[in-house]
Amino acid sequence: MRPILLAAAAVAIIGLGVVPALAQDTGPVKVGQTSLGPTLTNSQGMTLYTFNRDMTGYSNCNAQCAIAWPPMLADIDAKVVADWSIIPRDDGKRQWAFKGKAVYTWSKDAKPGDTTGDGADGGKWHIAKP
Repeated sequence: MRPILLAAAAVAIIGLGVVPALAQDTGPVKVGQTSLGPTLTNSQGMTLYTFNRDMTGYSNCNAQCAIAWPPMLADIDAKVVADWSIIPRDDGKRQWAFKGKAVYTWSKDAKPGDTTGDGADGGKWHIAKP
C-alpha cells in the first residue's frame, strides 16, 4: 500500500513541474533543467561546474581562475550532507564539493539555465550532474 502512495505523490510532484530528482538529497544546491539535461545549480539557479584538474578534496582553481570560475563557497556554519562535503581553499575559504569534486559557477553564464562553460578550456570544465 505504501509504495502506491509514494508513486502517486511522485506523479503529482512531477505533474507540477518539479524536477524528479527531489527523491535524492541535493544538499546545498538545487537540480535544474538545462539544454544538457539535469544539472546542479546554486540557489540562484546558475549552473555548477567541475574542473578536470581538481583532485578529490582539493581545488586547483585559484587566483585568476577563481575570478572566471567563482567557487561555490560554504558558510562557516554549513554542514556536510549526503554526497556533499566542504573542502579548504588556498585562500582560507571553504568550498562545497560534490562527490569530492569542487563546484564552481562560470562568470560568462548570464542567466539561470545557461551552460556556456561546459567543455571550456579544451574540455576541462563540465556541468555538474546530479
